[in-house]
Amino acid sequence: MRYLHYDVFTSTPFEGNQLAVYPEPPPDIAVARMQRIAAEMNFSETTFVFPPAGTGDVRMRIFTPGTELPLAGHPTIGTTFALAKEGVIAPGRETFVFELGVGPIPVSLEWDERGLAFAWMTQLLPAFGSQIANRDAFAKAIGVAVGDIEDSPIEEVSCGVPFLFVQLKSRAAVDAVAIERRALARVYDQEKCADLAVFLFTTDRTGADGDETVYSRMLAPQFGVGEDPATGGASGPLGSYLLYHGIVSPEQARSMVSLQGVAMRRPSRVHISIESDDDTITRVRVGGKSVLVAEGTLLA
Repeated sequence: MRYLHYDVFTSTPFEGNQLAVYPEPPPDIAVARMQRIAAEMNFSETTFVFPPAGTGDVRMRIFTPGTELPLAGHPTIGTTFALAKEGVIAPGRETFVFELGVGPIPVSLEWDERGLAFAWMTQLLPAFGSQIANRDAFAKAIGVAVGDIEDSPIEEVSCGVPFLFVQLKSRAAVDAVAIERRALARVYDQEKCADLAVFLFTTDRTGADGDETVYSRMLAPQFGVGEDPATGGASGPLGSYLLYHGIVSPEQARSMVSLQGVAMRRPSRVHISIESDDDTITRVRVGGKSVLVAEGTLLA
């Protein structure tokens, strides 16, 4: 099976989040085989593209090294660039629809003289869930002082896949986080919270030399991903959290950037656009660029 290797949410090779795309897998490939291939690739996600089963343009399945996901951002953006390269998406086309585990997800396309230049993924509207009340125990579980955590809620938000969002006071605190799995599991159990991936961010501008809105990290050992350099599926919920809790204004929410992956030496720029009407979020989009860095053939 032939595959394409993209770096996503960057235009610079060896930065961003790695993705393996299998554009033409056998139609009868078993789920267990796709999962084994994803484990072998050992990227945050691997995608497999099939003919549509419904009203979309293609059907896509997304696997981490440990599990299948119903939706994820960086695989959707990266696979869009891969399908443009393959000619599945014709040059100049404005919209393309993926059939994912959560249903049809549209992607908006921007082109230049070299080809696809940028892709925007529309996500589901946010759902806000559990909050962590025991901040002392939670701080110990993630390896920071309770004083490093801002007063904003430690809260679950989902635009298709749930994450736990934690606002910290400094970039140094974000970089210092190291999760102790058993301690975090105890906190989740006590708080009656699902075993969520943890998304950490700060609006601290210390050391910033770009236009990023937040500096962030995402840790998901339960998905087989110790740390993810760019998490599109968490970025829509992140933008929704920022707007909902008044951390950014409605005007700012329409154009934000999350700088993620710096601690891994794979800096990624995830663009986020949240539209709202009064206090109601009406549209969630996540976008970015991707660059092809390798092509290969799986022989096994």
